[in-house]
Amino acid sequence: MRRVFFLLVVVIFVPGSMNAANLIMFDSPVCEWCEIWEDEVGIVYHKTDEARVAPLRRISIHDPRADDFGNIRPVIYTPTFVLMENDHEIGRITGYPGEAHFWSLLEVLIGMIETDTAGCALGGRLAYVGSKPSKENAPC
Repeated sequence: MRRVFFLLVVVIFVPGSMNAANLIMFDSPVCEWCEIWEDEVGIVYHKTDEARVAPLRRISIHDPRADDFGNIRPVIYTPTFVLMENDHEIGRITGYPGEAHFWSLLEVLIGMIETDTAGCALGGRLAYVGSKPSKENAPC
């Protein structure tokens, strides 16, 4: 219930960030955990509030990187989920920790893309750098 309320607040009060965010899934055709993610989450992701905020784009880890992914740190393991906003990496989930953990980790990442009308992070919200949050590298 708390997750639904949180996402409704994001959808209602942060319309500018809706079109600017994407969840990039780096996968591999031989990735067993990618298949498990697909069975548990992938089949419903497009129907969720999270998908409205951050539509899913799938990319094979073996394919050359497109120009719009120049700001993504290297991806080594699959699956890796990278949340992008305005061509900048907000954060990532490396591996698939199971359905419940995936949704809760994604909720945290989506919470990081809340912006005001100037596009600046609200309330000193932290930006992920590497795997650690950092105020120094927040957008404003």
